[in-house]
Amino acid sequence: MVIVLFLLSLGTYYLLGLMPGDPVELLITSNPKVKPEDIQRLKKVYGLDQPIYIRYFKWLKQVTLKGDLGFSRTYKKPTSEILKIRIWNTLKLMTLSFLLSLIIAIPIGVYSAIKQYSTFDYFVNLMAFLGISVPTFWSGILVILFFSVRLQWFPAGGMFTVGIDSWLDQLKYLILPTVVLSIESISGWSRYIRSSMLEVLHEDYIRTARAKGVSEEKIIFYHAFRNALIPTVTILALSIPGLFSGALITETIFAWPGMGRLLYDSVMGSDYYVAMLCFLSLGFLTLLFNFLADILYAVIDPRIRVLKEST
Repeated sequence: MVIVLFLLSLGTYYLLGLMPGDPVELLITSNPKVKPEDIQRLKKVYGLDQPIYIRYFKWLKQVTLKGDLGFSRTYKKPTSEILKIRIWNTLKLMTLSFLLSLIIAIPIGVYSAIKQYSTFDYFVNLMAFLGISVPTFWSGILVILFFSVRLQWFPAGGMFTVGIDSWLDQLKYLILPTVVLSIESISGWSRYIRSSMLEVLHEDYIRTARAKGVSEEKIIFYHAFRNALIPTVTILALSIPGLFSGALITETIFAWPGMGRLLYDSVMGSDYYVAMLCFLSLGFLTLLFNFLADILYAVIDPRIRVLKEST
C-alpha cells in the first residue's frame, strides 16, 4: 500500500505539474500590471523555478516528515483545515447513499434471482440498465426540475437554510443529492447480487439441501446468500471510493461543499496542494477498502480462514 501510494503521488504530482496555467500565470492574467521582477520573485516563493522532481521530493519531505499538508492559495488557509470540513460533508452524503443503495439493491437482487425470468426480473433488469446508462448530470438536473422547481418539495442546492441550525434542515438538503448518487450504485449492485445469487443457486449443495427438506428461507438466506456475498463484497468495497469521485458531479450540481467539488475547484484553480491531497485521499480509500474486502472474505467464508491457517 505504501509503495502504491508513493507511485500514485509521484504520477499525480507530475501530471499536475504538466497542467497549463500555474498560480503565477493565473495572477498575471488577473492583474496585467504585474512586473517581470515580481513574476520571478513569486516563482521563487512558490518553488516554480525548480525542476518538477525537486519540487516533488520537497513536497514529500514536507508531508511525511513535518506533517505539513501545505497552504491553499485559493482559500487562503491550511489545506488540512479545508479537507477536515469537506471530507466530513462528503462522508455524510456518501454514507447515506451507500446505506440507501444497500437497502434497495440487496433485496431487489436476491428476489430477482429467485424469480428469474419473471416479469419482476425483466423489469429490474430494464431499470438497472437505465440507471447505469443515464448520466449523473442529466438525472440530477431532472430531479431538480421535478422535485425542486415544479413540486417545490426539496431545495435545489446548498447545505442548510441560513439562520436554521438543525439536522432535520440539513437532511432536507441531503435527500436529492443522495438519491442521484445512489441511482447508479443501486443499478449496478442489484445486477451483481442477482448474478452471484444465480450462480450459487445452481450449485450442488443447494440441490442437496432441498433434497434433505431444508426450508426454502434457510436455503436462500443461510446457504445461498452468504456464499453469494463473497464476490459481492469485492464490488461493494471497491465501489465506495467511486462514490467519492462520483460525488464530484453530484456535489457540483447541488452546490454541496464536499470533496468532489473541492477537487474540481482545486484543479481548475491550479491549487496543487489541495488537489494532491484529494487525489491521494481517493487512492488511499481504494487501497484501504480493497484490504478490508480481503479481511471480510475470511469473516463471510470460514473456508478461506482455514485455508490461510493451514498455509
